[in-house]
Formats: sequence, C-alpha cells, structure tokens
Amino acid sequence: MSLLTDLINLDLLDKTEKIIAEYIWIGGSGMDLRSKGRTLPGPVSDPSKLPKWNYDGSSTGQASGEDSEVILYPQAIFKDPFRRGNNILVMCDAYTPQGEPIPTNKRCAAAKIFSNPIVEKEVPWYGIEQEYTLLQKDVNWPLGWPLGGFPGPQGPYYCGTGADKAFGRDIVDAHYKACLYAGINISGINGEVMPGQWEFQVGPAVGISAGDEIWVARYILERITEIAGVVVSFDPKPIQGDWNGAGAHCNYSTKSMREDGGYEVILKAIEKLSHKHKEHIAAYGEGNERRLTGKHETADINTFKWGVANRGASIRVGRDTEQARKGYFEDRRPASNMDPYVVTAMIAETTIL
Repeated sequence: MSLLTDLINLDLLDKTEKIIAEYIWIGGSGMDLRSKGRTLPGPVSDPSKLPKWNYDGSSTGQASGEDSEVILYPQAIFKDPFRRGNNILVMCDAYTPQGEPIPTNKRCAAAKIFSNPIVEKEVPWYGIEQEYTLLQKDVNWPLGWPLGGFPGPQGPYYCGTGADKAFGRDIVDAHYKACLYAGINISGINGEVMPGQWEFQVGPAVGISAGDEIWVARYILERITEIAGVVVSFDPKPIQGDWNGAGAHCNYSTKSMREDGGYEVILKAIEKLSHKHKEHIAAYGEGNERRLTGKHETADINTFKWGVANRGASIRVGRDTEQARKGYFEDRRPASNMDPYVVTAMIAETTIL
C-alpha cells in the first residue's frame, strides 16, 4: 500500500506532458492569500500564454453573491517547489468580468507606474526585508515561548543559535530553499530581535517584479507553515510591551542613484519623501502606529527624519553609500503587512515622477 507521501511525491514527468498550475491571488482582506490548481496540457513559461480563470468573489469578500465572478489574469510564473517537475505557481491579479481591476487589486496601478517611460529609464531596484513571527497554532503565542509566559529579554536572539534562542529554523531553511527553487531572488535570511521572529530578504528586484516575488515568497511561507502546523503572522506588533515589532524595510535605488553623483540624487529623493510622509504612512500597512513608536529601532510615526547608519530614522543611508557618494537608501517605515505593490510603486512615484 502506498504511503500518502509516496503519492504526493509522484513524478509525473515520464507519465504525462500535463502540468499543474497553482493560480495565486490576494483575498478580500488585502493580506490573505488564496490559490487553486488547474491542469494544463503542457509546460508554460510565459504568463501571457496562460488562460485567464475565475473564482467566487463572494467567498473571499471581493464580490456580492448576485454577481460573484472575479477574473484572474496570470502575471508571473514561478517553479512549484511543492509539486516540482514542470508544475508552476502563477501570481495573478483580479478583475471584474468587464475588465476593471477590483479594489484589492493594487498590482494594476503599480504596473502603470512602473511602465511609465520615465520610471523605466531609471530602472528602480528594490530589496525588501520581510519580517514575520511564527506562532504556536492553537494558542496564538510565539513559537518557543512558554505557554502563558515570556522568554528572557531581547538580546541573545538576533541572529542567534541554540535551542534556547532560535525557534523554527527548520521552517526558515525550508522556506529559503523553496524560494530559491521557485526562482525568487531571495538574498538572505536571519533570526530577528524578538524570539520566534525571523526575516527574509528579496532583491535586488526591478520594478513590479519586487511585488510579485514578495507575494509568492509569502505564499510559499504560508504553505510551509501549514505543513509544519505553525501559524505565520505579519502583524507589525504581535506582542505588546518591550518587544520589537515586525517591519518590511524597503531598500531602494535608481540608475541615477547608482551612478557617479548619485548621492545628490538620493538627498533630493529623501527630501521629496519628507514632503509626502503622511501619505506614505497611510499606505504602509495596517496597525503600523503600534510599531512606529520611536522605540525598538523605529522613528515615531508622526516624525520624518533621516540619518546615516541610524536605525531609529525613517530613512537610513548606509555608511558605504555615504563614502561612495552613490548607492541606495532604506525606507524603514513600511510594516510587515504592507502591500509590496503599493509601497514600491509609491516610492517610485514620489522620488521619480
């Protein structure tokens, strides 16, 4: 008798040319990820060659029951680390049957900004540091923490090793390798300051691809934690008190910033961002006011300030950028639950357009 794992790991390559495409989209909360699979006649590498599909929007909070059909437009393809072979993950965005983007479709507006010739000429690069917290499934309490109690104070956990400091490393490493397999430009991982909290970095990614890659990396993480029986939280302040929150720092540069004379371009971009601080904060994630308190390596949510190597600033410029007089800067304001389509497009719009 075959074991369930034997059937899950069946290799279809020598039996059929058909593949499974897992269509992924963002649900009604703007943060929940949904997906469903369909069989295709053969391998596909170009999203424009994939068929559009539909789903019941009344079941995801994105349409009424009287007119529930929402249409999925395939936008980006990744290799499927779960089914492997020629099977794929497909990042989609969602539209009405009349072709209008639904309210939770933030990709469409972002794609318009990134396809602007002025933005395209600047080749915007993004490196996003996605922090998250692993929670024990039935008690909504961080992994490794004693039930109803607290671990020792912060200090030994950041990039820590050992059974009393690092909780969930098997999940983190599985996610790291699965993202590399999928073709996501994941550039690193590390344990964070609060125990049970981790970070992965995606980038450098150009334009709209940064949003696609972060969303699919989040999807893969959700799937891995599902297998492990652990819950992943993107709440920007999962534990109140003297514990670090969770952000999604956005490292950013343009072609002009990366070339000689780029430091002056960076300073002008930071000045533009300072004038739009309130607008950016409003779009940088729900519950961010619980995280941006001026403590725990943050600037106060109502204050815009920048500095070189200052982790308590809104915008941090690295020492190497200052010395080279060109490079990139880091926007430290986005929350861990931010929409990467919104944040990346907004930074490009404010600094370039």
